[in-house]
Amino acid sequence: MGIVKELATLSLVMPVYNESKTVSSTIKKVLELEFVNQLIVVDDFSSDGTQNILKTINSEKLTLIFHDHNEGKGAALRSGFAKAKGPFVGIQDADDEYDPRELLKFLPPLINNQADAVFGSRFRSGEIGRVLYYWHSLGNKFLTTISNMTTNLNLTDMETCYKVIRKDTLDKIVLKENRFGFEPEITAKLARSGARIYEVGISYYGRTYEEGKKIGWKDGVRAIYCILKYGLFK
Repeated sequence: MGIVKELATLSLVMPVYNESKTVSSTIKKVLELEFVNQLIVVDDFSSDGTQNILKTINSEKLTLIFHDHNEGKGAALRSGFAKAKGPFVGIQDADDEYDPRELLKFLPPLINNQADAVFGSRFRSGEIGRVLYYWHSLGNKFLTTISNMTTNLNLTDMETCYKVIRKDTLDKIVLKENRFGFEPEITAKLARSGARIYEVGISYYGRTYEEGKKIGWKDGVRAIYCILKYGLFK
């Protein structure tokens, strides 16, 4: 893995909205990683003290962006992508559900020019995973299935947070979705572009709605709309 640390320049974009309980610890974990050269944190108009926490963190790797109104995860990611220096750009949530150390596994196929994008899979892992909502996991698998039907991919976890993409590949894609519709949109547009997509198994430390999970059934409905819109039409 030495060559990965030497050659990789990974820019991570972290969308944040009301994550005062976890944002500091997640940022600390990311900044400790040698293979991460840049962390772009985009606060999407948090109202729980998250902004004040962010302003106390100092690092040469860290870039902070503050939205002046709440726009959604997809909009926050677009703001972060515009500041990414590359050559590889990844996504990191601020909620401690994913272990950023595992992003090292994403880099070899990118560095070796085998892949244009690498997705993390919570369902193809063999790694540790918290046992939570049956219907939520079934919904994820359903959305992945209909996404695969429209893109002709064989992904196992389209809705995963962890996606690492070549900067030159990402720059060719015009993204529009403001909320959680980002996931099916980026997947469909990568597939349509002919990007070489790989998967790697990841662990998952999911949280409950009482612990702060935000995605809900309305986002699932929007995801179906986005799968059909971006998967079947240009």
